[in-house]
Amino acid sequence: MSPRAMLSLVVLAVAVFLGAQSVYIITEIERAVLLRFGKVVNPDVSTGLHFKWPFVDQVRRFDSRILTLEARAERFLTVEKKSTQVDSYAKWRIVDVTRYYTATSGDQERAERLLSQRINEGLRNEFATRSLQEVVSGERDQLMVDLREQLNEIAVESMGVEVIDVRVKKIDLPEEVSEQVYKRMSAEREREAKEHRAIGNEQAEIIRAEADRQRVVIEANAYSQAEKIRGEGDARAASIYAEAFGENPDFYTFVRSLNAYRSSFAGKEDLIVIDPKSDFFRYFNSVDKK
Repeated sequence: MSPRAMLSLVVLAVAVFLGAQSVYIITEIERAVLLRFGKVVNPDVSTGLHFKWPFVDQVRRFDSRILTLEARAERFLTVEKKSTQVDSYAKWRIVDVTRYYTATSGDQERAERLLSQRINEGLRNEFATRSLQEVVSGERDQLMVDLREQLNEIAVESMGVEVIDVRVKKIDLPEEVSEQVYKRMSAEREREAKEHRAIGNEQAEIIRAEADRQRVVIEANAYSQAEKIRGEGDARAASIYAEAFGENPDFYTFVRSLNAYRSSFAGKEDLIVIDPKSDFFRYFNSVDKK
């Protein structure tokens, strides 16, 4: 290869290299700043194709999407001086590229460390003004809202980032006090259970006594009504017997005598010793005379 051809190839390679160093693209998921000799000359480079001076200008790119910060579990005290182990996370994004670069030098890990410190400080202050019941359930949502507003007042100014959301994933008691708390909760539940059982037994006795009273009253009323009906029946029967006897006394006496004979000699071994002339054999004696 001739020296001229070699020189042409070298010039072409240098031109391609310089062209590659002069062109850069910012995508939709990126934010960037343009530095010239280390000084910011374009604080927020727009998306698209751009040109820069090779070896003079430098482009620093940052992720513009919503990022997640998993904060380390920390111990906080409530207003009752109860220790809690809190595990939280935050959603954040870059809103001011220049401030973000100035505060963190474009290092995401450094930004997350600074933001994590501010989140822990905010949680500590919020927990210190609330009881354990409030931070667990009663005012948990409001706590998150207040904390996010407080963080944004500082984070945007000092770091150029916006905190979109802060959430507490889990609140635990420290291991050294968990067992005591569980025992106290168990004793409290046992006391409530005994109280409910005592109230139930008392109500059961009241219901049982009322049922017994109603049973006695119902049986007494039923017996009284039965005796009344039985007395009315006996009176009605006696009246019918009296009416029947009054219509034919001789026949009625004769029938009663036959029933008496049947009852007296119902068995084969029945034996009766009586005077034949007694009134019991009155109808036998009258038949013989006829």
